[in-house]
Amino acid sequence: MKKILIILIACTFTAQAQEFKLSPYTQYLAENPFVISPTYAGIDSEMSRLRLAGVAQWLGLDNAPNTQTLSFDTRLNNERSGVGVLLYNDKNGNTKQIGGQLSYAHHLTLNDANEQYLSLGISYKFNHFKIDTDNFFTGNPDEPVDDPGVGASPSTSNHNFEFGFLYRLEEFFFSLNASNILNKSVSIFDNSEPLKLRNYYVYTGYKFIGKNQEYEYEPSLYFKLFEGDGRSITDVNFKARKITDTGYIWAGVNGRFFNDQSFEFSSIAPLLGLKKDQFYVGYAFQWNIGNATDFNSSGTHMITLGFDFENGRGGAGWNN
Repeated sequence: MKKILIILIACTFTAQAQEFKLSPYTQYLAENPFVISPTYAGIDSEMSRLRLAGVAQWLGLDNAPNTQTLSFDTRLNNERSGVGVLLYNDKNGNTKQIGGQLSYAHHLTLNDANEQYLSLGISYKFNHFKIDTDNFFTGNPDEPVDDPGVGASPSTSNHNFEFGFLYRLEEFFFSLNASNILNKSVSIFDNSEPLKLRNYYVYTGYKFIGKNQEYEYEPSLYFKLFEGDGRSITDVNFKARKITDTGYIWAGVNGRFFNDQSFEFSSIAPLLGLKKDQFYVGYAFQWNIGNATDFNSSGTHMITLGFDFENGRGGAGWNN
């Protein structure tokens, strides 16, 4: 039993060590793409955005995974640059990580006549990961976990960077990002850890405007590649918005699959949200299908709350 616990925790840390960035789940679809790319920092020249999100998995089980994130981004006074901050707290059984990132983006107008823009972004990221071995159970209450491969509540802190660019042409957008630029060896365990930590992200889509500009339809794709082992995932998304006098309401669906598993969907997530004046609320339920149900049969719930502040900087073509 003891060895099984050690192996499970080691595998958990190995997966986290490859990322040093929390899974976005469907947070980026909740009107907050800043969580996946620094290029969206201050993307809206007229509004500053505050978002608080909570993610809960395996409901009904003790010490089930849960995550909280807080993000804020705004345009600077020079009207061409934006900054943002993201903080997170993540707990999964006896493992916990906290961290954050500071982001800067510069927004360029390539052609104002046809609404062509380019944004460049960079983030500094910090992550602290800890395993609490005090609650480990070996099968014998009198036998502590003393394996040198685990140690007493090991922890590690990491610093890294993320770069990206965002190209927009009218209603089309394409974002490419590289995360965890600094490769390093993680030696919290004695087993071999990956040296290549870089991840690559692509987020692209197009917003179709309906008649009288009352409805908007937005298909999009999100692709993520792990350099360390070559794994990759793809999200296929669709959102529809109805514009109202005070904001909008929207609904959508997200489908995720692992590209090395015959392109079979591993999860489906219905989404919905409401923006009224300066307030925003969104909800998503990620339902696992196929083999993924063996690990999380109760699915994943995500709630996002937001507030938009007017910054009075104008600049109509710059808005997201």
